Amino acid sequence: MVERPRAAIQHLMENGGSERYRIGDASLSIRLVKGKALYGEEKAFVDQIGDGSIIKLFDKTPFPEKPLDVVCPHFLELKWANGCHFDCAWCYLNGTFRFMERGKNPHLKDPDTIVQHVDSLFSQWNEPALLNSGELADSLVFEGHSFSLSKDIIPLFKKQDIHKLLIVTKSANVKGVLESESQEVVIPSFSLNAYKVSERWENKAPHPRQRIAAAKGLFDAGYVVRLRIDPMVPIEGWRESYLELVDDVFSSLYPERITLGSLRGLQSTINNCRDKSWVEYLTSGRGSNWGKKVKDSMRYEMYQEIIDYLRDEHGYDKVSLCKETMKIWEKLKLDHKKIKCNCIM
Repeated sequence: MVERPRAAIQHLMENGGSERYRIGDASLSIRLVKGKALYGEEKAFVDQIGDGSIIKLFDKTPFPEKPLDVVCPHFLELKWANGCHFDCAWCYLNGTFRFMERGKNPHLKDPDTIVQHVDSLFSQWNEPALLNSGELADSLVFEGHSFSLSKDIIPLFKKQDIHKLLIVTKSANVKGVLESESQEVVIPSFSLNAYKVSERWENKAPHPRQRIAAAKGLFDAGYVVRLRIDPMVPIEGWRESYLELVDDVFSSLYPERITLGSLRGLQSTINNCRDKSWVEYLTSGRGSNWGKKVKDSMRYEMYQEIIDYLRDEHGYDKVSLCKETMKIWEKLKLDHKKIKCNCIM
């Protein structure tokens, strides 16, 4: 057990393995692990708080080395809830929660445990961290309930000024976030798609126009807003559909970052989803270490079209890719080692 963060990091880097430490009266220890960052150097990561049930490092994507390896920087998950109401056809939660009796129906974890784990991170760790609250649930899934992100978790973040909370959502219900006045510690990120795509496969979620309006409300209130256009699907007329979406975004707000992603499917997702009509757009066989993907040439064409249009029509270049292969990053002449994507500070 090491008492100070810097000493723990130094000990870990010199000796390898993992390291636990606890500071002061904190009831839960932090475990650090040594790993390789995307820029190639080894560094210390917070691996988990306590048993990792609430705060855990997302490290499911290995360090990329081969052309088909997926690029995805490790980030901290705030696993306060599971599930989502929107039931999008390709939702990976279909596979992630396939062995759970409740499936991907929304489930809130114990509120006292959530607060305890978040407080323990804040009391022990003084290196800035961005906690992703929407990897295993829509971040706004419990708005209006007795325990919600805006009413109960955001106030924890407002008590400090080092760490930030990432909201990842397809919801348009941002009333609680607006009322929280948490512009300094909260980064909202909205997942969007072309209107025809969303109407076909995301029809239980608010329409993308509603999501853009919600994003505009937060942007106008002084929040830094990020957007994900993901998963892009090469439907007939995809070019016009996605450019229309981009124009509607920039007529409403100026996002800090835009992260592009294309349709992908782990076999567990494909096996457990009800509507499999989207699978026809995927190549057969193993596309990457994140499952099957749209064929390389089409993914490249879609990304290049959007990147060029953002630059030429809107003077915008703050673009990254989500769970995309090194091969595509290199073909687009983008440097994955300098990635500034949705889930990292």
